[in-house]
Amino acid sequence: MAAVADVRQPRPDKTTRVHLVYPHGNRTSSPDAIGRQLGRRLEARYEVLYYDWWAHGVIEPEPGDVLLGHPHPHPNSIFRRSLRRRGWRRRLMLAPFAVGDLRQFAFEDPIVPRCDLFLAITGPYWFGSAANSPCAHWLPKMIHLDMAVDRGDYPPLKDSFGPPGKRRVLYLGHTGRGKNTGYLSEIARHLPDTEIAWIGPGSKPIRGLTPLGFIDYDSPAGRELLASFDFMLTVGNADANPTTILEAMAWGLIPVCTPTSGYAGIPSIPNVPLGDAARAAAELRRLLNADEDRLLEMQAANRRLLDEHYNWDRFAAQVIEAIESSASPALPREPLRRRLTFAYYDVTSPHGPIAYGPPGRLVGAGRGKLRRLRARLAAVIRRKAGRGA
Repeated sequence: MAAVADVRQPRPDKTTRVHLVYPHGNRTSSPDAIGRQLGRRLEARYEVLYYDWWAHGVIEPEPGDVLLGHPHPHPNSIFRRSLRRRGWRRRLMLAPFAVGDLRQFAFEDPIVPRCDLFLAITGPYWFGSAANSPCAHWLPKMIHLDMAVDRGDYPPLKDSFGPPGKRRVLYLGHTGRGKNTGYLSEIARHLPDTEIAWIGPGSKPIRGLTPLGFIDYDSPAGRELLASFDFMLTVGNADANPTTILEAMAWGLIPVCTPTSGYAGIPSIPNVPLGDAARAAAELRRLLNADEDRLLEMQAANRRLLDEHYNWDRFAAQVIEAIESSASPALPREPLRRRLTFAYYDVTSPHGPIAYGPPGRLVGAGRGKLRRLRARLAAVIRRKAGRGA
């Protein structure tokens, strides 16, 4: 791995102001953990000013100021408007990257050329795929930035695994498009004797999985429940670098994922194929019946990865290196066909200009009225049912 600046060596350069546009709340999960953990380390070297990524407005830079952050789909959001201001010493984009679904980030195509560098939060699979993707012209500005977790937030919960035939599988996450939860159902059909449970929110059920809803990971009951599982399975088809994989590693579960969940080529994070549920189930069945010694070796390897690489000091050091760098490579000319592809996906995306323009606001208002009407009708029905009782 390339050498990076040492975040632990403070340089009290308070003349440099870093304007950090990123969620930064108190939640231990991402994206808030990214803004909070990164900002805390940047404060050792710079004056850091925080902004929510969805906020509107504009930042007027002073000499030497650095703009660092995550662009929001809304054209009037603070990173996008501030990026167009003259006077920044560095303009750095920091955002997830997964080319599996262009609708997620087609709006970023005109943003990347305005930035000096793009710190792409992504796994090795997606970064390695960039050269053969519609985003190939971004590559000169891209820096691969792996995710991180604070092991103090996710303490070890397991030092042994269930016997073959008794091992349990967990899906941890939501039902958004990139999570590909329909494929989880297909895999579950091939494993009728294996319990696959689901912790997380969702607007619809995941067939074949046992829903457990919301769990407080910090509670004794929540940790006892997590410790009862042996594997964490996630099968995203456009998932940049899911933190749930690192969280599972910290707890001691063995994560299993599709390469398109970002992580690929890491022996202690086994992959299952995308689009072949029978083969995926066969690979999972092999792990369910593996010797416990092998699983303990994988568990130990994952904890070393967390200590040596997937940590916030390494993450922040890469960002600091980009701040201190003068690199701002030019991009090659984008072919017309590719520009049209991005324009199409931007217009048809739920994050595109239509969604944030008058048509989108009209649809959003209509949905809000419908939700309120349903709530009122439900309240009336409950009152009538109560009187009838």
